[in-house]
Amino acid sequence: MLRLPAVADKTFLITIGDRTVGGLISRDQLVGPWQVPVSDCGVTLADYRGAAGEAMAMGERTPVAVLDAPASGRLAVSEAITNILAADIGPLSQVRLSANWMAAAGEPGEDAALYATVHAVAKELCPKLGIAIPVGKDSLSMRTGWDEGGTQKSVVAPVSLIVSAFAPVRDARATLTPVLQLDERPTSLWLVDLAGGRSRLGGSALAQVYGELGDEPADLDEPQRLTQLAAALAELRSHGLLRAYHDRSDGGLFVTLIEMAFAGHCGLDIALPAARGPALAQLFAEEPGVVLQIMAGDEPAFLTILARHGLGEAALYLGAPVSELRVQIRVGDTWLDESWQDLRRAWSETSWRLRRLRDDPLCADEEFAAHTSAAQPRLQVALSFDPEEDITAPYVARGVRPAVAILREQGVNSQIETAAVFDACGFTAHDVHMTDLLSGRRELAEFQGLVACGGFSYGDVLGAGEGWAKSILFHEAVREQFQRFLARSASFALGICNGCQMFAALKSIIPGTAHWPRFVRNRSEQYEARFSLVEVLPTPSVLLDGMAGSLLPVAVAHGEGRAEFLSDAAARDCVASGLVAVRYVDAAGELAATYPANPSGTPFGIAALSNLDGRITIIMPHPERSFRYLQNSWRPAGAGEYSGWMRLFRNARRFVG
Repeated sequence: MLRLPAVADKTFLITIGDRTVGGLISRDQLVGPWQVPVSDCGVTLADYRGAAGEAMAMGERTPVAVLDAPASGRLAVSEAITNILAADIGPLSQVRLSANWMAAAGEPGEDAALYATVHAVAKELCPKLGIAIPVGKDSLSMRTGWDEGGTQKSVVAPVSLIVSAFAPVRDARATLTPVLQLDERPTSLWLVDLAGGRSRLGGSALAQVYGELGDEPADLDEPQRLTQLAAALAELRSHGLLRAYHDRSDGGLFVTLIEMAFAGHCGLDIALPAARGPALAQLFAEEPGVVLQIMAGDEPAFLTILARHGLGEAALYLGAPVSELRVQIRVGDTWLDESWQDLRRAWSETSWRLRRLRDDPLCADEEFAAHTSAAQPRLQVALSFDPEEDITAPYVARGVRPAVAILREQGVNSQIETAAVFDACGFTAHDVHMTDLLSGRRELAEFQGLVACGGFSYGDVLGAGEGWAKSILFHEAVREQFQRFLARSASFALGICNGCQMFAALKSIIPGTAHWPRFVRNRSEQYEARFSLVEVLPTPSVLLDGMAGSLLPVAVAHGEGRAEFLSDAAARDCVASGLVAVRYVDAAGELAATYPANPSGTPFGIAALSNLDGRITIIMPHPERSFRYLQNSWRPAGAGEYSGWMRLFRNARRFVG
């Protein structure tokens, strides 16, 4: 069942899409220091300074519609809500739904099933929950037919409701994840069962892997329990009682617990009472519910709050996470005792096999080996400086805001977050498009800093950054502007991602860059969106001044991040030159030689370079999307407002004086 696509690891889908663009993503699919794709919801920020924002989550249970279409609709709404409740959304009335209906209209029985499901969701369930569905869409031709050897055949899809839930978030820092925590005193795990003890297996993932449908599916029989759960979670969150959260859906309680163990890189010691029913039903029924982790000793307060909201009898003690990487689950006389590693391999095998077919097979093998290892490396933060120290304060206090050009080309999409961080550091950020320079409307002489942004210039065609560079090199007036600016001793320049590739292609007019490479297609042959660990190396870079020796994660989002040299000797000469400013490393701080710790396959882990006098820095990852801890897919316990990357931008302000 762990290999079933609906249940299995979705890494192969997630890491090929940009999850950090805009710099306002606070919670993406990958959670924790091991970056496991089990997040219940997504959370975005409203701006670059506050913690408020918006959450979104989804719910669907299409297989159930084969047995009971209205039940499938109710479960889709229920799953969307139990997912979005991981965020700090307040009362359930804040939630809005978008409903995507699909059906084979006109087929026998399908119109009636669609009507019954719409009535159950829109006329009965949502009014009881106080939730509106202001928007949606439909696809009512979910049938295909063909002739095979003179025989007419057809496939009809069951009624399907895909629910997207949205709600304002009061504090993104309060978002809960499935990551089990073992770094404090002992904890306990609790199921809040919203099904009143029912354990129906019809249409479940367990039934599907055995080629069965079953008889009676799960359902949301008592909608008021969702409202009670939302109120109880708000109070539990306000008292700081919750450590981890995960909803029960595809795969049932077993998969919920296993995914939490994967995210926390830990084992489980679980015992379920035999009196509640057969082991298979208890473990694999996909009834509505959530699993919560709380600290040992907090149980009385936890149960009191649940009881106050009418959920006292819904709470079931499950057991506890353990440091040993074994999963032990007992249901009466039935025992399950499995290696964490074996279960993780089964869960990630589908993603691995798909990646072997689609991407570079060796990269797929390296990722599978890394993610399923008991010694899987984790992210960490080890800084050589205090990220909260504001080294710009003496300069900002003078009231002078130097001008920095945030340069973009057609398709570039990182200019807003880049401008935001420079504004926060005391600059006046100017939006400068290449057409402004080509037409003569603006000149680089107006600015003390120049930043070439990341993004999909020219639609992210191969070599887009080099095309950007050629628009400069082949325009005499603009080329001369760049040459003068890049030679000025009082100015700085920064190229990020696409801008990094662009500046690397301009090295013929940049002093002190003879050893720079060009940047080409990733080794994986895929766009890479990761949160990767890097080390800052000693270089002349004025932007990385005082950061050498630091280990910290950074957002990666590129398709062409691999440094390419004319020869292996040229690559070694570049490293020996002392211009490699940032490199990808593993958890031990050693050079990352394998995928995905080295996401692009770049030689010597090269992620950033400086020119000889340090005024010009190019970096392939995205520090402008990582300068606040709230932007980071993972942050260490006790993290403050700013990550270590804020120092890079503050260094720019200090440099210009």
